[in-house]
Amino acid sequence: MNTDKRVFSQYAARAAVLSLIEEVELTPKPGLVDRANSGAHNDLTIDLMRKSAESLEETFEQMASVSYGLSPSQALREEIAAIGRKGENTMFEATGGVNTHKGAIWALGLLVSAAAMGKGSYTIEKIVEVAGETARFPDRYCPIIKTNGSRVAVKYGVNGAKGEAQQGFPHIMNLSLPVLKRARTQGMSEDDARLCALLALMAHLDDTCILHRGGAEALSFAKNQAAAVLNVGNLGKLKNLNDEFTRRNISPGGSADLLAATLLLDKIQVNKAVSQFRKEYECIH
Repeated sequence: MNTDKRVFSQYAARAAVLSLIEEVELTPKPGLVDRANSGAHNDLTIDLMRKSAESLEETFEQMASVSYGLSPSQALREEIAAIGRKGENTMFEATGGVNTHKGAIWALGLLVSAAAMGKGSYTIEKIVEVAGETARFPDRYCPIIKTNGSRVAVKYGVNGAKGEAQQGFPHIMNLSLPVLKRARTQGMSEDDARLCALLALMAHLDDTCILHRGGAEALSFAKNQAAAVLNVGNLGKLKNLNDEFTRRNISPGGSADLLAATLLLDKIQVNKAVSQFRKEYECIH
């Protein structure tokens, strides 16, 4: 492997893992695992989520490596999908069979792959465009297995994670990323800016995790509550909202995955020299 490919692949993989860890450590998040509690998840802990994220570093590095300097194609789509499925097995081994980051492997894996295709020089807009193009290729080797997300997407007529990626991650580009950047310019702390980005996603995303657990009524409640907190700007209400989400068994897992993807895109700077990627990799490792 040439030096440029290795350095960028390692950087992108570590950035993806760090984004997953930053998402889970963000506190307080309604219905989700964070530093305070496990929200609506009886089978998850923050330590388990961290362990899961760390187990995926090699998966993301392989996705970046095989994609480096290439263009979207069906063959590449199928290759990164195969790596992703192996990554899922690694995740399950790390968590004792608990699904912690299956959706995140799909979203962040596509973004890591797309960034690597541009050898680290693509803008964020180009990364999501290339990721969407890649996601639209069929995977002929994908096992025909109905997942909770796919069943819910059909039942309620929503896009789900697959549709979000195929469309170039519109909820990230139109909502979470602009909200994150705007909150920073307004002087918010980094954690508060990230919470605002999460709330923006929750207020608009047809989250299949919520639909699976509580149906359309739960989704409507979650959207309205998130929008209300965001509009008022009182993040102090999030602790009480977490209690209510937990009571109702609501978990905005799809929004959490997209927040992690948002944080990953936010880390990827364009037109950097390899030496800069190496320096940042050493800083975040």
